[in-house]
Amino acid sequence: MKNNKIIITAAIAGLLGGGVAYGGASFVQNRMEATTTAVPTGSNKSGETQTSNVKVNVSSQSSKAFSTVKDSVVSVINLQKENNNDPDNILNSIFGDSESSSSKKSSSDKLQTASEGSGVIYKKSGDAAYIVTNNHVVSGSNSLEVIMSNGKKLPAKIVGTDSVTDLAVLKINSAPVTTVASFGDSDNIKVGETALAIGSPLGSEYATSLTQGIISAKKRTIETYNSNGQGTGEATVIQTDAAINPGNSGGPLINLAGQVIGINSMKLSSSGNSTSVEGMGFAIPSNEVVSVIDQLVKNGKIDRPALGVTLVDLTAISSDQQKSILKLPSSVTGGSVIMSVNAGPAKSAGLKKYDVVTKVDGKSVKDTAELREALYKHKVGDTIKVGYYHNGKYKTTDVKLTKTASTN
Repeated sequence: MKNNKIIITAAIAGLLGGGVAYGGASFVQNRMEATTTAVPTGSNKSGETQTSNVKVNVSSQSSKAFSTVKDSVVSVINLQKENNNDPDNILNSIFGDSESSSSKKSSSDKLQTASEGSGVIYKKSGDAAYIVTNNHVVSGSNSLEVIMSNGKKLPAKIVGTDSVTDLAVLKINSAPVTTVASFGDSDNIKVGETALAIGSPLGSEYATSLTQGIISAKKRTIETYNSNGQGTGEATVIQTDAAINPGNSGGPLINLAGQVIGINSMKLSSSGNSTSVEGMGFAIPSNEVVSVIDQLVKNGKIDRPALGVTLVDLTAISSDQQKSILKLPSSVTGGSVIMSVNAGPAKSAGLKKYDVVTKVDGKSVKDTAELREALYKHKVGDTIKVGYYHNGKYKTTDVKLTKTASTN
């Protein structure tokens, strides 16, 4: 017992001794800090500083590409008449107001900014310069203005629009134009290469904003919708993770050579189940843009060839139905299935419901998007050779194309 008591006492003494030693050291240290860290008194002149004259060369291929294109990028202002459904206007019409009839007319004719987007000047010819933008940027306008990169505001006129590809061409006076953009070959882009988006996100207040990303996919087929939310078909677009926001619509997507490889058109901000989505923007490929705007400049509209059928992708049909209904050989894995045939070229050529189109002019088409792409390379009146399966047997037929109907 005596030995145990000594051990315990020693342990307690050790702890107390340690505490005293630690406390003593802390006390001395605190006194030292109090004397060495006191705020000095006297003049503050020694606190002045200056900027360094060292220059860092931060020039990069991205900044060079931006400099090449930036002066050709404009903000597009959609002006519309004041909305007569505005609550103030409704109340005035019910209770009357003190304005004269001429004043009322002036008010009803007044234009206001309905929306803002972007565009890019691609051609200067004589006293005219031409701008490509999105159809939805100019849709419903009573008047249009563009704001140049230097802030100069100019009136603009619509040359032509196309709701299917969501493209439009505008014309302005060429006098203030110093730079025009050039188009690159969108078929030559590679997934993973750098892509730059230029435009006016959230409006002209942020004009000529630059964002950088990569090409996420060369050809992505997505559903398209009009302003009423109704489906208008499918579009084959470039996918990029360069930030695209409202106001970027109609602006260019460029490569590191400063060439336009696409026209920014839309972004995916949430999925069908409301899952938030980041970094999924889409641009109309430059090769399609050039084809469409050349037709708009020439004719003011697009006359597209049509087969006169409705189609679905073969991949949308179950494997059991591919065998039992379509009677397809197992070797056929891609194509476009005819679901209905209207009076027109396809019917005249002998195509029928449940025929599966797999080739156009000898080239394979794996889905409806590729079939439409092959079709739109032709003009109304052209004759194409269609390869298809009918009741499991491969056949070919010549189809003379007519103008676009309400179907493909």
